[in-house]
Amino acid sequence: MGNLREIVVVGYDRTALLDLAGPIEVFQAANYGEPRYEVTLATLGGAPFTATAGVRIEAGADLRELDRPIDTLIVVGGWGYDEAASDAVLMTNLRRLALKSRRVAGVCTGSVVLASAGLLKGKKATTHWAFTGELENRGVEVEPDAIFVCDGEVSTSAGVTAGIDLALAMVEQDHGPALARRIAQYLVVFLQRSGGQSQFSVHTRAKPVRDGSLRALLDDIHADPTREWTVPVMARKAMMSVRHFARVFSRNVGVSPAQYVERARVEAAADRLASTGDSLDLVARQSGFGSAETLRRAFLRVLGVSPGSYRARFRTTGVA
Repeated sequence: MGNLREIVVVGYDRTALLDLAGPIEVFQAANYGEPRYEVTLATLGGAPFTATAGVRIEAGADLRELDRPIDTLIVVGGWGYDEAASDAVLMTNLRRLALKSRRVAGVCTGSVVLASAGLLKGKKATTHWAFTGELENRGVEVEPDAIFVCDGEVSTSAGVTAGIDLALAMVEQDHGPALARRIAQYLVVFLQRSGGQSQFSVHTRAKPVRDGSLRALLDDIHADPTREWTVPVMARKAMMSVRHFARVFSRNVGVSPAQYVERARVEAAADRLASTGDSLDLVARQSGFGSAETLRRAFLRVLGVSPGSYRARFRTTGVA
């Protein structure tokens, strides 16, 4: 390979095509003008595998036969992640190859595969917002709002297109920001996104709640977020004392009652911002916030972006 950095990308059946193609396009674009990376697509046995919509992809190497030093080992995600994470032979080979790699990365649910191989032990990590619980269940310290997380020699990204962000960050680490910026411009993507992945997952991500009275209360909050949902009001609704309610709510839902109400109101406001042209003051009142300024502060706390920025990104593609 000479002075080229070898990127080994691990595929398996039901891989997400964008998880695979996005990072590969970044590293390939880095080769324009000067060879910098060699990408090897590997599977167990070197066999072809399926990606999104049944697209058939040929592998270039057998994971079991790779025995040379590797610059970067990347495990991509997709709906086949659970089967991949349960494959003992794949787990053994990922652990073996990680020892030969300068750095290891997981894209989307590829992070869950890494965790199953024990490669995220003691590391902070992220994954697609809908699968953060899968990482938590494997004992990983999760940063749920991050687009990507670099912790020592291990990096992980949020869902799907966030693999592009992570690959750009790797190119910047290797060759500086100027090259990463040129690649981002060529691929017509942002070099650095504004806000974290929470802006793409406005629905409140609460733990499953078994208590019937709490479940009914949560449904009521979402049905009418404009109501005055104080702790005493919620406690009476759940038929508990205020002190007991606060403890039970936080333990079962994972956030405080006030935080949950704020998130439910942000969710309602986000839906209105994306689907109507109503003024921010009107959206604030319709969502349970007293003013546009209160709405703005809540959006920044919960989603990391302003209401105006959220509307600009999610109301239309701009095709008109």
